[in-house]
Amino acid sequence: MLRRAVADWEGLGYEGTYAWITLTVHSSLEAVGLTAAVAGRLARAGIACNMLAGAHHDHLLVPTERADEVLLLLAGLSAA
Repeated sequence: MLRRAVADWEGLGYEGTYAWITLTVHSSLEAVGLTAAVAGRLARAGIACNMLAGAHHDHLLVPTERADEVLLLLAGLSAA
């Protein structure tokens, strides 16, 4: 993964751009359900998502043009 500006500068092609969203809840690599809840909610909205699990935070890569919508969906999920 690299920034679009770097890819453009280096003349590298790409198929799309993605927003990197960090979930600020602490999660264990052994926790069950967080990835499923987030990915499931986005899937129901028809939003592609790649999850990156970290030791203390999880990260999402989502289509740039849908990032604001994803943030709203995640806010709704955290309020539930």
